[in-house]
Amino acid sequence: MEHTTSTEAVGKLAEARSLIAAAWADVADADLPAGHAACFALLVEQLGQEFARAQLFAADLLRRTGAHQLDADSFQAIADAGEQPSAEDLARAAGRTTMGRTPYRNTVGLLHNWLGIPLGTARDRLAQADCLIAQVTTAGHRAQPLLPQLAAEFTAPRSDPRLVLSASRLIHGAQKDFGPGPAGERARAGIQAEAVALIREQPATARKHVADLIHQLKSGKRPLGALLSEIGLFKLGRRKGLENYLLRLLPSQAEVLDAHLRKVDNPKTEAGNREDLHRQAAEDLAAENGDPDGWDNSETMPDWAQDPEAAAAEAEDPDHEDPGPDDPDDPDAAESTQSQPEPGGEAAGDEPPAASAAAELLVPFEDMRPELRHLMGLLATLKSTGTGKRQGAAAEVGIIIDYDKMLEAGQDFAVTITGKPISAGEARAALCNAGIYPVVLNGRDRILNLGRSQRLFSKSQAKALRIARRGCAFPGCTMPAERCELDHLDAWEKGGRTDIDLGDLYCTVHHIGRHCGLFHAVKVEGSRPMVLLPKSVDPEQRLHLNTHFLTPAESKRALAWAAEATQLWKAGKLKVTIAEA
Repeated sequence: MEHTTSTEAVGKLAEARSLIAAAWADVADADLPAGHAACFALLVEQLGQEFARAQLFAADLLRRTGAHQLDADSFQAIADAGEQPSAEDLARAAGRTTMGRTPYRNTVGLLHNWLGIPLGTARDRLAQADCLIAQVTTAGHRAQPLLPQLAAEFTAPRSDPRLVLSASRLIHGAQKDFGPGPAGERARAGIQAEAVALIREQPATARKHVADLIHQLKSGKRPLGALLSEIGLFKLGRRKGLENYLLRLLPSQAEVLDAHLRKVDNPKTEAGNREDLHRQAAEDLAAENGDPDGWDNSETMPDWAQDPEAAAAEAEDPDHEDPGPDDPDDPDAAESTQSQPEPGGEAAGDEPPAASAAAELLVPFEDMRPELRHLMGLLATLKSTGTGKRQGAAAEVGIIIDYDKMLEAGQDFAVTITGKPISAGEARAALCNAGIYPVVLNGRDRILNLGRSQRLFSKSQAKALRIARRGCAFPGCTMPAERCELDHLDAWEKGGRTDIDLGDLYCTVHHIGRHCGLFHAVKVEGSRPMVLLPKSVDPEQRLHLNTHFLTPAESKRALAWAAEATQLWKAGKLKVTIAEA
């Protein structure tokens, strides 16, 4: 029997593999222009997307054809064909299936044992094939995919299949939570539609929002009593030399912790005082190494904790007197006190593993792992006596309430400034506590009743902007508001006003990028500012909003408004002004 189409397809794949290998070999050590390097990287990413599709279709092809039933001679013919098979080789590799004993029990076994794919990955690919290509009934018949909307998006030319696969996994993992019957089908279809919209409109935040949608689906079915019965700080005991704890919180409680950690990340706050936190880290490490008095005395300080340059100088000249970091005559004192060995670097290369790991606490605070930084900040606050500098370290929690929704539905009306939905009971409890600062927003998130001020934004304006914007305005950026800079969309020196409606937040990178003209901020009448990306990134030139800090429902509304605003702007029905760089 002739298999012309499949022979050509397999031949093209073999040729593509050779071409990719040859292309990589050509540029590996070549002195190529930066533009060609960018082209190479872009094409490789596009190939990665195509291979993500191809891998799933390959798994489905193996299942559909019963390839696990190939006899031993057929597998040998495939191996003999090699990496550059001829037409004759491919003809011999067409193979024969048998109903007798075969090397592999099923498609999962074939993927795992023959192709070397991890067992969990093999099972996942077939589950994804059910979701996005075709289901297989118990009778062996093929049926429509479980997630038809995502299945259509999976094969769309301009869609990133990796995002579709991620959304499919999340939705497939929540099958039991949708419930049976028509209601379950409607819920599944609704989440699919929202996932497709997110993947198309703002792929950078699609994974987060689909995960949030699934979280809402699951948490919405659990009564508050069940949630309260599972929260707490649980001590898990000592494992591998470390004390382990499990912390489970309500969303409103998690926001308190997150607010504190944001302060720790911000060096301008008392909670984030770098000198204080770094000293605390050194004291903890000293105590762990048996020196409760700290390491003020160099005689008790381990060699790996001392300045490597000073130690080397002393080894070369034992009579040399080090003036120390406080000596005003030492021009390098300030710099040398910050020169700590990098974990894993050359300075730490000959150190024993324990010393190298412990040295992480002595690197500059900003260079620590975020997880370690947060732990040191939390411990410093817990150790505080409530007096002195750290008494100002209390975190502020922002809660945004949709007043109209609260009156209409009485639920799902409150969200923290980082985008965590909280229950009506949690919102009411928060309003009963001190330290709540009300900020009134209208339907387009415009801040009302705060007015204008001088050259710089006032503290009240800054607080209001951070609450309303929640983070950097650049689409997909995850930098929270506390670490962003306030930006005048109309330059003050050119007559611009310090007006809330004309201000926005950008992280340092995107703030500089905007003023360098790498993208444009856009003032939209009756709306919060938006972003216009360059044509090389967005050929359609749409208006964008960053939805990373929004809830799924807020994100859906924001994306719909951005799409509507784009249409109105291009039709000349909406006043839009591109801010000067």
